[in-house]
Amino acid sequence: MSSLSRELVFLILQFLDEEKFKETVHKLEQESGFYFNVKYFEEKVHAGEWDEVERYLSGFTKVDDNRYSMKIFFEIRKQKYLEALDRHDRAKAVDILVKDLKVFSTFNEELYKEITQLLTLENFRENEQLSKYGDTKSARSIMLIELKKLIEANPLFREKLVFPTLKASRLRTLINQSLNWQHQLCKNPRPNPDIKTLFTDHTCSPPNGARTSPVSVPLAAVPKAGAAYQPLTGHAPFQPPPPAGPSLAGWMTSAAVSSSIQSAAVAASSMSVPPNQGMMKRPAISDYQSAESEQLMKRLRPAGHGIDEATYPAPTPQPSWSLDDLPRTVACTLSQGSNVTSMDFHPSRHTLLLVGSGNGEFTLWEIGLRERLVSKPFKIWDMQACSAQFQSVLAKDSSMPINRVTWSPDGDLIGVAFAKHLIHLYAYQQPNEARQVLEIEAHSGGVNDIAFSRPNKQLCVVTCGDDKLIRVWDMHGQKIYSFEGHEAPVYSICPHHKETIQFIFSTSIDGKIKAWLYDNAGSRVDYDAPGKWCTTMLYSADGTRLFSCGTSKEGDSHLVEWNESEGSIKRTYSGFRKKASGVVQGVVQFDTAQNHILAAGEDNQIKFWDVDNTNMLTFIDADGGLPGLPRLRFNKEGNLLAVTTVDNGFKILANSDGLRSLRAFGNRPFEAFRSPYEASAMKVSGAPVVAGISPNIGRMDNLDRNSPAKPSPILNGADPASRSIDIKPRISEEKPDKAKPWELMEVLNPQQFRVATLPETPEQTSKVVRLLYTNSGVGLLALGSNAIQRLWKWNRNEQNPSGKATASVVPQHWQPNSGLVMANDIGETPPEESVPCIALSKNDSYVMSACGGKVSLFNMMTFKVMTTFMPPPPASTFLAFHPQDNNIIAIGMEDSTIHIYNVRVDEVKIRLKGHQKRITGLAFSNSLHILVSSGADAQKKSVAIQMPAGKTPSGDTRVQFNSDQNRLLVVHETQIAIYDASKMERIYQWIPQGTLSAAISHASYSCNSQLVFAAFTDGNVAIFDADNLRLRCRIASSAYMSTAAINSNPPVYPFVVAGHPQEPNQFAVGLSDGSVKVMEPLESDGKWGTPAPVENGVANGRAPASSATSNPATDQNQR
Repeated sequence: MSSLSRELVFLILQFLDEEKFKETVHKLEQESGFYFNVKYFEEKVHAGEWDEVERYLSGFTKVDDNRYSMKIFFEIRKQKYLEALDRHDRAKAVDILVKDLKVFSTFNEELYKEITQLLTLENFRENEQLSKYGDTKSARSIMLIELKKLIEANPLFREKLVFPTLKASRLRTLINQSLNWQHQLCKNPRPNPDIKTLFTDHTCSPPNGARTSPVSVPLAAVPKAGAAYQPLTGHAPFQPPPPAGPSLAGWMTSAAVSSSIQSAAVAASSMSVPPNQGMMKRPAISDYQSAESEQLMKRLRPAGHGIDEATYPAPTPQPSWSLDDLPRTVACTLSQGSNVTSMDFHPSRHTLLLVGSGNGEFTLWEIGLRERLVSKPFKIWDMQACSAQFQSVLAKDSSMPINRVTWSPDGDLIGVAFAKHLIHLYAYQQPNEARQVLEIEAHSGGVNDIAFSRPNKQLCVVTCGDDKLIRVWDMHGQKIYSFEGHEAPVYSICPHHKETIQFIFSTSIDGKIKAWLYDNAGSRVDYDAPGKWCTTMLYSADGTRLFSCGTSKEGDSHLVEWNESEGSIKRTYSGFRKKASGVVQGVVQFDTAQNHILAAGEDNQIKFWDVDNTNMLTFIDADGGLPGLPRLRFNKEGNLLAVTTVDNGFKILANSDGLRSLRAFGNRPFEAFRSPYEASAMKVSGAPVVAGISPNIGRMDNLDRNSPAKPSPILNGADPASRSIDIKPRISEEKPDKAKPWELMEVLNPQQFRVATLPETPEQTSKVVRLLYTNSGVGLLALGSNAIQRLWKWNRNEQNPSGKATASVVPQHWQPNSGLVMANDIGETPPEESVPCIALSKNDSYVMSACGGKVSLFNMMTFKVMTTFMPPPPASTFLAFHPQDNNIIAIGMEDSTIHIYNVRVDEVKIRLKGHQKRITGLAFSNSLHILVSSGADAQKKSVAIQMPAGKTPSGDTRVQFNSDQNRLLVVHETQIAIYDASKMERIYQWIPQGTLSAAISHASYSCNSQLVFAAFTDGNVAIFDADNLRLRCRIASSAYMSTAAINSNPPVYPFVVAGHPQEPNQFAVGLSDGSVKVMEPLESDGKWGTPAPVENGVANGRAPASSATSNPATDQNQR
């Protein structure tokens, strides 16, 4: 609807209100959706007319439009349900539960169950969360406060809450002016015209031909209520153009409630109540942002970032960067042999480049080796399946240029769009195989673009073409959608998603931009692209910012950022040269990287911009040889940039990180990629490692005899130089040729595994001293040396349907609506000098922590301190919840004692003594009914760990039971050991050696206790087999830390390690600079390296450390 038509509706609303058509006014408000009458809404809520409340709301939003809408409807239906219970109308309550509240069970089943359980109570106020529920009137008033906040924060209500300022009777005035104008046009105007109708134009027919001056028709002459007005389109410019969608926020606002609604009990809603009013706790879906937090986000967000807060998370703060981060150094120049028309880097193997050519051939290049891995010339796979039209076109001209090549999101499929009718899909299998999958005659004419998307969680292919259509195909080659609406050939497509909303932007060569949902309802928006010719659109890597770049028919280029919430251009980037009139070389190409870089090719140059600055940063010519409008493509890391050349080739530009990743291939022969027994990228065979080899090595190398992968031969504390070792290891080492050499996985760069860096926070300057996954596996909790705890959560969305923690998706830093932070009491001891400790309840509801001061118990949903206890001295140094009772806590103390504390009665039940120094570890065993403690005196109660020769028994010792609770992992800076928990006898021991000779900072079991993840003070991370402490994988600091971090003073290193509670190959590390990293093997590998081979029932001939000669301390019974 045009703006004038919209304004006409407001005039009609004013007229109806003045004429007292009250019901009609609100009906039009609801049907038009232009004005939400808050006063009317309040009246209906106070009156409890719930059907009318929802009917009125339905004109502006639906229950699943976005998180705010979901919360609005939930609060209304919940109030209706509670009122029925309060009236003891069980039948009505059940009806509301089944018909109205059932919809929310899909998103939060636990909450729905708890609401259902209210039926079993005689008075629902018996529920602790509803104990302060007052009478119906006060409850409605309190709910209304929150509803108004939600409505104000909801982008769908934006600009709909204020009625425009109009003079009284504005519609009558306009009609009067129209009649006056008509009277002036009368051939025989009369002095006092008699206006009897508005259905036809006014004319005067006096008996004489005298012309009089214009008259002012009194407003009273305009008919009042009762007349059926003809639409005012005959005279005024109110003819609406074809319907154009509202702002992007209007149709694309997130409906991903599943990603917003976390598992929760019936918890308290966050409502701001004016002073002197009581607070009522209400059952609420957690993790909704309140209006206050939204306003806070707006204040904290940099000016100009008009991102829709309901749909997108706040932009992750970007680290400072310089021009040196731009890939500007020419690393190599490669010849394709034909005009390069399209390029795309692999989504995870960042040196793998897919190149399409004008001769119809696509090539897969390994840039690090400067080698072609795959080359596929064009050919038709099944001519009989092609249409007669296509066969006729091909007979006249057999050339088949490639318009576009692209990877699927997981890098397993290759899509190729040709200039005539066809697309090809190939399955890529590492290292050098591309297998034919699908050949589809997708369009009549050229296929101008191709992309992958996942509507309804099914991988699909989206194409557009000269036939003005956008089509969506499934993986069987079946067409599932066809979008019509463009009036010119469709030039490009940009599939994307916001939470669970999947959509496609498309542009056509007449400069139109349209947007489509995966349905048959037509285009949702219709905009003009700058330049009104050929345009491409791209989202930033984090999916929060939308850019477009194109060229006009006159040859002028335009690069802009869009304001999605308004459907308008947010900023226009300068730096393009004004073209001479009529000179059009082609269409400018662009790309974006690292969430802060834009690059475009023009004037035989590459031009760069910071996304937040409209002025061009710099430009380069890449040592010359670029075409007038070079094509370019960043890799996903943004450290490599491919750009086309005039001589049918392309150049690779790199920054320092990119050059380093390319040099990593320097000593690797290409034959390594062709190994016949290679099943994945983690099984590259090579020569044994020798001293002095370049650190730029491949994924794996053979393990040499002195590798730290082998467990120490030390038995019961004996010196490693001692010869008193049992015979089996000697036999094994004397006959290494009988077994195939076992290979250690060495991870040296980010391409070899998955790593996610958690978003920075204001409190990040402090070291991460404790790190925990939530027991549900959806979040990470970090305690810093500044005594502040930070929480990150992964949302459930298309990229992460499970909602669990993953290194493939970056989580969000989470805080409650109140903005509270979990800050511990620090007492008189500076936080940096105190011993921090933390423990999480089994149901993730509470976290208990201390940092030199009192022990604080925090509510994980609100971050509020529920209680504090155990004030120093002595200070608490370790905390552990009892596995069966969250009210029982073991607290290790600075004075070496252990207190068994009951939270419910606020009383220490038992005090245990025996250590000489502070307690550094506690572990309950449910099956053995024991509590194991460890202290800074390097003892487990009551066994002294056996130290390597020359090492003193001091420093923190940590203990952890395996999943069966029959083995105990013991970690000290000098060693990792496995103990039989029932006997307290050591089974295995590993001490730092070889490339892992630095002190151990921390270690932890995987969730299934098959692996041990260990961190070292030199930045290395190691993964061991828990059964025998054989090293499976080493992750070097270069794989997950920047050069600046590695070379910093003091050096950055992983201080703590935490294993995921459900994913055995996932772990997180907290670094000394405050950052947190999540690590997983590549999806294609599935695990960290391979287990050590077994000979004679013993891994690699290594016998376990016998405890027969051990002399454990027996000064006190085992706890």
